[in-house]
Amino acid sequence: MQEFEPIKSRDNRRLVNARKVRDGKVTDLIFIEGKRLVEEALRSRLEIVECFVSDEFLDDPVLKDLEKQTSSIAALQEKLFDSIADTDSPQGIVLIARRPSPSRKIEISDSQLRLVLYLSEISNPSNLGAVLRTAEAAGVTNVMISKNSADPFSPKALRASMGSAFRLNISTGSEFTDIPKLTTESHLLTLGADANATISYTDIDWKPARMLVIGSEAHGLSPEQKETLDELVCIPMANGVESLNLAVSVGVILFEAKRQNS
Repeated sequence: MQEFEPIKSRDNRRLVNARKVRDGKVTDLIFIEGKRLVEEALRSRLEIVECFVSDEFLDDPVLKDLEKQTSSIAALQEKLFDSIADTDSPQGIVLIARRPSPSRKIEISDSQLRLVLYLSEISNPSNLGAVLRTAEAAGVTNVMISKNSADPFSPKALRASMGSAFRLNISTGSEFTDIPKLTTESHLLTLGADANATISYTDIDWKPARMLVIGSEAHGLSPEQKETLDELVCIPMANGVESLNLAVSVGVILFEAKRQNS
């Protein structure tokens, strides 16, 4: 294995830029930390710009794969590596990669779950990441994320999605008012999750192509948003239980859709 360029100053230009990427101040790059996420990034064929490793990580086999993707690999002493890490217990490796290109094109085929997931104002990045991981596991390929939502490619969201954000067809910054035009063009029925709905998610025919709309963790869908949707469904729960975790709720509904289409 080659000798990697050492960096010895906290004020090194590359480290300053890595912190900016980590903190969301560079819009076209993303910060990927930890061996598992690095392996997912390699598997997902992201464009890797550069890599930082701690001295303790230099013998890890994953570096052989990284050398095929980028020549910009720098070695840092542990204390210096900690200055760019986003976690309390860093694993010794960080990638800077190009942000996957956003897409507003909805791509649905009969070989996939015929469902688009629309997430409206999901503010917690860990919740958002967990939902993306759940969506990929259920077979969803298209996810739309509204304005005023967390960034699906922030470090916290990426850790929670465990790499799913790299592979899903994600569009960000959409307006709720875009839904009628999008669903008409793609021939999608619209359906929203609402705790006060009277129809159970199990009573819906999930075979036609649909857009499932999920509201914010705190407030759900507004009355105005619900008025624009074709149907609303709920997850029946035992008395005294007010709500489920967001990713759990999405998973319950999506896996019913998956079951009906299997």
